[in-house]
Amino acid sequence: MQQLNDLLGYSNRKIYQNSDWFAFSLDSVLLANFVTLRPSTKKILDIGTGTAPIPLILSLRTKAKIVGIEIQKDVASLAWQSVLENKLEEQINIIGEDVKEYAKTMEADSFDVIVCNPPYFKITSKNFHNQDIHKTLARHEVSLQLESIFGVVRKLLKNNGTFALVHRTERMMEILKLCRDYGLEPKKIQFVYPKVGTNSNIILIEAAKHGKPGIKVVEPLVIHDQNNNYSEQYQQFLKEE
Repeated sequence: MQQLNDLLGYSNRKIYQNSDWFAFSLDSVLLANFVTLRPSTKKILDIGTGTAPIPLILSLRTKAKIVGIEIQKDVASLAWQSVLENKLEEQINIIGEDVKEYAKTMEADSFDVIVCNPPYFKITSKNFHNQDIHKTLARHEVSLQLESIFGVVRKLLKNNGTFALVHRTERMMEILKLCRDYGLEPKKIQFVYPKVGTNSNIILIEAAKHGKPGIKVVEPLVIHDQNNNYSEQYQQFLKEE
């Protein structure tokens, strides 16, 4: 069922969601606030934009042009409705296409910043696959594998441009290796914890294309307090700019 809601924590941004599909997660909010944006940032690409929560949040942080690309055309259509609802069609463009095909048609070094909240789980014989195709594609590497993302980023990101990714902490070493393999120098890492005393389950990683060596591990982010409410630290992300 299609619904129009406030974007999580942002009363000045509306987002269309379909409750039968895979809803955007907290991870998108984290990534949109983690990525470094500079005054020189003019063009941003969001790979696998879903219903466009990341472009909607980024539009509060920058005047840069934002392209959100989504392989599922019905999801992309819903994202475009959100863009129109927020009157952001001059800043945000939504494209319903496979990003690998999109990259083939684009000139190299086209974007200053690329962000991605990708499917987290590899395809194995033991995987549980949801019957709903929207949920399957959002959660599992069916149409978009991790290494394919890095191939797209290597082509489309400008030299010294920024790539930011949110993923499962357990895949950190794989991600860091791919960064080096594809000419992306890791520059910033943040570990995310459900609450104090737990293990990190989410990691945020930022890299620079052909950047100089040198990585910064920033303060860990704890999402919930001991009463299972959002922590004060996390609530800082939700303050409207």
